[in-house]
Amino acid sequence: MRAAELPSSDFGTQPLAAFDEQPMDPRQLFRDNVAFVWRALRYQGVAERDLEDVSQEVFVVLFRKLPELERSTSFRAWLYGICLRVATAYRRRASVRHEVLVGELAEEAGGVMNSREPERLHARTQLLKLLARLDDDKRDVFVLYELEQLPMAEVADIVGCQRATAYSRLAAARQQLMGMISKLPKT
Repeated sequence: MRAAELPSSDFGTQPLAAFDEQPMDPRQLFRDNVAFVWRALRYQGVAERDLEDVSQEVFVVLFRKLPELERSTSFRAWLYGICLRVATAYRRRASVRHEVLVGELAEEAGGVMNSREPERLHARTQLLKLLARLDDDKRDVFVLYELEQLPMAEVADIVGCQRATAYSRLAAARQQLMGMISKLPKT
């Protein structure tokens, strides 16, 4: 599947909490979850140009580990955990860490845009940059709770901490993000 054929990385799709049961047909699993995987990876700092390859890694792990999935576990929570681990490995790669990107915004702009599209693209790019500056623990909790709209109990389960710790990470992430936003140039 070519990058142009993959789903948009627009963040307006259904939240993680809206899904629990998934069919186990591999083609259907891919179709039903590729947009979610794409979005989760972008939240975790995977560059647009690498989404196709990193998404493929997620699905390779998913299909290899699928027999181990416990039915009492939320499928989406389990899948998000795979996304977190694959994205963490991606960020640790030396080629990603030392690479300086120029013009990624221009590449994303691609086709014809409506009058609000440049603002949305800028806001999305800013959000991703700010999220990338958070510690992994804070970013994970913030993304799961605020953007994917999961209940805090499930967030804590996914990230492997107590609920109170997850709330503390969320508060710290909000505070850090607000501090970063206050330092952004006014437009």
